[in-house]
Amino acid sequence: MSSTRQVGAVLARGASDIPSPHIEYGQIAPLLVVLGVATLGVLVEAFVARKHRYFTQVPLAFAGLLTAFVWTVWLGFHDKPFHVAAEGALGVDQPTLFLQGTILILAVLALLLIAERRASSFTAQASALPGSEAEQETAAAGITQTEVFPLLMFAVGGMVMFPAASDLLTMFVALEVMSLPLYLLCGLARRRRLLSQEAAVKYFLLGAFSSAFFLYGTALLYGYAGSVRLSAIGTALGRDVGSETLLLGGVALLSVGLLFKLGAVPFHMWKPDVYQGAPTPITALMASCVVVAATGGILRVYYVALENLRWDWRPALWGVAILTMIGGAVVAITQTDIKRMLAYSSIAHAGFLLTGVVATSPDGLSGTLFYLVAYGFASIGAFAVITMVRDAGGEAGHLSRWAGLGRRSPLLAGVFAFFLLAFAGIPLTSGFTGKFAVFKAAVEGGATPLVIVGVLSSAVAAFFYVRVIVVMFFSEPEADGPTVVAAPATATAVALGLAATVVLGVLPQPVLDMAGHAATQMFVR
Repeated sequence: MSSTRQVGAVLARGASDIPSPHIEYGQIAPLLVVLGVATLGVLVEAFVARKHRYFTQVPLAFAGLLTAFVWTVWLGFHDKPFHVAAEGALGVDQPTLFLQGTILILAVLALLLIAERRASSFTAQASALPGSEAEQETAAAGITQTEVFPLLMFAVGGMVMFPAASDLLTMFVALEVMSLPLYLLCGLARRRRLLSQEAAVKYFLLGAFSSAFFLYGTALLYGYAGSVRLSAIGTALGRDVGSETLLLGGVALLSVGLLFKLGAVPFHMWKPDVYQGAPTPITALMASCVVVAATGGILRVYYVALENLRWDWRPALWGVAILTMIGGAVVAITQTDIKRMLAYSSIAHAGFLLTGVVATSPDGLSGTLFYLVAYGFASIGAFAVITMVRDAGGEAGHLSRWAGLGRRSPLLAGVFAFFLLAFAGIPLTSGFTGKFAVFKAAVEGGATPLVIVGVLSSAVAAFFYVRVIVVMFFSEPEADGPTVVAAPATATAVALGLAATVVLGVLPQPVLDMAGHAATQMFVR
């Protein structure tokens, strides 16, 4: 009995010597707000009556995202020096805040699409359901699928955490928090359910493999540096200690997990199927926010942990970027489904983003940050337009169904054509400014051959973008052609995406200055 008391006394003294963790709650408040709202959303699903859930979840999600965005903007303009927060788990610096702000504002636009889709289903389709009022209410609640809102918030929380992670274990946790809700969201399409569920299963299986690669790479890098902290790995590289086999193997496996999320060749096979099968609002979320988060994670890993190894990983990224640009542009020509075409377009844009990463300079970081903003708004707008073009079977996915849309709805067709021209990089659009920024940085970084490939790939990509425009404006409309459903929130998302694409093309300097200011700080260690 006395020995037990002695052990307890020793443990008590040891516990008193352990300092309590210091958490900078104000610095990481945007992440806490998003995850807190996600948790509240789960409680709403559990305790709020079914008929009130939608009208509770939507304002809650909007309030959470907007509050987190405003707090992020405030942190960005605050004079307090930026540092590593939460006991070294999260980096709070200008590039991270820029990426987090981009993710949050794009998530607000994606939420407009998701909320509109569920609202219209609840009001328009519930009355057409057979059975009693109770059966109709149950079926309508199933159609609205209010569980998508907490899932969305958890996914956005992972996206916000991913580019801020300062150690590989935190980054892995963020990767899973981001990915697991997306696997579920991809399988929740109301129409073409088998295609949607097939997309979710493919995404889950391939995503699990990529997570395993990421985790194994983390283990190898820990064996090399004795730490999973990105700054410690960078320091170990500077001292050239440890096994080179562990180092190169760890970098290769870690890169597989990161490039999978970006959708770079040869880790892109999931993207066309998932983009096509997932509900289009979820596809819009993935095409914008996930790309921003994945690129932010790549920038943090390569610019912080692996900066001293750039002469080894840059040639590999050269090859991946070239394959990604060429593969995405060439295969997109053969596509006849609008969403699959935009999926391969997204793959090509991933190659353009890697061109900025290869520059390994503040200009490369600045250009990449601007490109993410420009591409994110254009993607949200383009997929929002796709949700508005519908026929009896749902969205008009096949390209032939878009024939003559310019005569049926010239305004909507013109807006979609403008988004396509922005993807192609035509002057006076945000796409041109973004490509010019990353290509300029790559040339200054000695990657001129990579830029030449990028320019040629852009020319190839322009072909299938213009082909869609020709089909819309110069083809005869079908007698049973699709109709345009202009729901208010979706129209708002299209208008905001269009306004951002125009402003970033005509007056890009303010955002370029913000990206340049963020890039001068680079990433904290």
